[in-house]
Order: sequence, then structure tokens, then C-alpha cells
Amino acid sequence: MGGSNQNSPGVIRPTNFQGGLQMGGGKLVPEIGHSRRALSNINHNIGGAPPYPCAVNRSVLSEKLTTQIVNKQQPWPKETKESILSVQNPSGSKNCTIIDLEECKATSELPVPILVKHTEGMLDEICQMEEVEMEDIMVEPIIDIDIGDTKNPLAVVEYIEDIYAYYKKTESLSSVSPNYMAQKIDINEKMRAILIDWLIEVHYKFELLDETLFLTVNLVDRFLAQQTVVRKKLQLVGVTAMLLACKYEEVSVPALEDLILISDKFYTRKEILEMEKLMVNTLQFNMSVPTPYVFMRRFLMAAQSDKKLELLSFFMIELCLVEYEMLKFPPSLLAAAAIYTAQCILNGSKQWSKTSEWHTSYSENQLMECSRLIVIFHQKARTGKLMGVHRKYSTSKFGYASKSEPAHFLLET
Repeated sequence: MGGSNQNSPGVIRPTNFQGGLQMGGGKLVPEIGHSRRALSNINHNIGGAPPYPCAVNRSVLSEKLTTQIVNKQQPWPKETKESILSVQNPSGSKNCTIIDLEECKATSELPVPILVKHTEGMLDEICQMEEVEMEDIMVEPIIDIDIGDTKNPLAVVEYIEDIYAYYKKTESLSSVSPNYMAQKIDINEKMRAILIDWLIEVHYKFELLDETLFLTVNLVDRFLAQQTVVRKKLQLVGVTAMLLACKYEEVSVPALEDLILISDKFYTRKEILEMEKLMVNTLQFNMSVPTPYVFMRRFLMAAQSDKKLELLSFFMIELCLVEYEMLKFPPSLLAAAAIYTAQCILNGSKQWSKTSEWHTSYSENQLMECSRLIVIFHQKARTGKLMGVHRKYSTSKFGYASKSEPAHFLLET
């Protein structure tokens, strides 16, 4: 067997083995499909076992076995004689014989020795183990999501990993405390939700870029976390934040008069400009922050998304923008959880690929808490008082994403 030396006495190798052993899955296994087995000195290896007429002898059949055959006058069957082959012993003796066990089993009335059964069983077990090991090494590959942009200089493939590593490193610096509303006297989290819901509708009516909306919400939260604002000035903060975001992201910025008109002329031009000055000084002109949007684009590539998954994912993430509770999650986790939830809705089951896990740095378990909250927001989106996001995504432009059925099974423990 596997641990014995090839040149040790009594080891006979069948002639129909091609090289004795073959490679399979990185391991040496006996070649499968041969009917011959090479055994030697079975009577010596098994204490008290009855003599077996098909045993292999180094020189000739044992004297005891020969005497039995002569006394009983039981000559070898013709078929068995033809199956005896002379082979060269590795140790040098010339009269080594090998007997076909399958033919011997058919002609012998004696039971098969235990060692023969044990050897055959081990060979079968090795074959089965090889199949199991081959299945275990079949792992899901991680896809190179940038391979299609290697010739696109605007994709900066050489630096993209470093850029997103920097985003992940600095996202905590651009986030706000999830408890900052507790320090406010005249405003609360419900007022914030009303403001964000209204800004989403204004953003939709002006047909602004997605980047603008996410930056607007970020500017509102960062400013409110550092400044004391009275209730009647809260909408002014929202309008001014959108103006600043448009100046940073948009090619064509909405006119200031249009923003005054959209706020029902409640604020004057002077008030907006004064608030703009206060906001940029409070935020120290820091507009380059990693919002959930930048992670959404990268993670959607990792998910190999189509238009349907993309629209549904943005519906999920915009539901989160309204909710003050979601400020406790970093932007990258929020984006990953939105895409994960959207995939679960479309597939009807949990799905998170190794490629997505690699590029987001979040496992399925890490996303589960955030994803379950998103499902709850999705359930109440069509029945709550704040329906700005639901109305936006119930149009053909956004693929009727809001009409999708929530992933209720994610709420099951």
C-alpha cells in the first residue's frame, strides 16, 4: 500500500497499470477502471486464513497448496491457467506470477480473503475522496471589473483601487454624528425628513445630476451638526445646500430666482446669499467628500448590474437619505446594503457574490442590519406621509422601481 517501498519483497505491480499511478486533482491516486489487483503472500499476511488457490507466490505455489491440489486431483481450470502471467520481479527473481483475481473468484469456491476486500474498499474510498476534493476546490472566481476600461484614460484604472481606498479611509471624516439632533432645540429628526423629502422632489423637477442630490444632503447634515438653526430657517438651509451642490457638480446651475420661486418666495435673494456665505465658511469650503453615490457606482460595477438593478438600487438608497436613523451607517456600507437589497428583490433570494464582497469589503452578514431597515422603509414608502421618493420612482423614467415588492424574507430571523 501507500507507505511501503516499491522494491520491498512480495510487491507485484499489475502490467495493465499505466505507470502505476496517475495524477488527479493534485494527488496521486490509483488508476481507475482496471480489473486486476496485485497481491502477494496473502496466506502469510492473514493469520489462520485458509489457503487460497489464487495467491501469488514469489517462486512457485506453496508446497501445502500444491499437495492439496494433487491429493484432491483438482487441476487448474483452463481459463485460470491462461490468466497466469509471468512477470519480472523488481527484486530480481524470474519466477514471479500474477493471477487475475476476478477470474479466480469465479472459479473458486473459497471465500475472498479479508485483505482483498479491504484493499478494494480502500481503492473505492480513495476514488470517492478525490471526487469530493475536486468539488471543494470549485470556488467562485473574483471578476476583474476594470478589464473593460483598460483603454479608457478617463477610467484611471491604474489608480482606481487607490482612489476608493482613500474614499473608505476618509468617509468617516465627512460623516456626522447619528445623535446630533439630540442637541437641537427648535428642530428635530422629523423636520429633517420633511426637508430631505422636499429636496428630492426639487432635485427631480430641476432634472439635476444624481451627484448633486447626495452632496446636497451631506451639506445639510454637516451644517446642521455644527450650527444652531431655528425652525423657520431650515428650508433656507436646504435651498442653499442645493445651490452649492449645483455649483460644485452641475454644468448648468439653476438660476437663483428659480430657487426662490420653488421655495414659494419665502426667502429673498439676500438671505440665500448670506446663508451661502455662512455655510461655506462653516464647512471650510470642503465639498470634496465621499457620498454614498461614489460607492454606488463602483459597487454596481462589481454586481455586474443592468439598468433594472441600478434603478432599484438608487430607489433603495434614496429611501435611506430621508431617514435620520441611517446616519449611523458609513456611506460605503449604505451603498452596499442598498445594492444587496435590490438584488434580493430581483432574485427572490439572498445573493451576494464574491466579487461584490471583495470590492465592497462587506460580507453578507455585515450588510444584514442595514438591509433589514431598508426593507422596512420600502414597506412603508407607499403608505407614509413622505412619498417624494416613491412618486419619483413610480414613473417610466425610473423603471417603476417603487412598484417592486419588498424583500420580506430578509426580515425573517
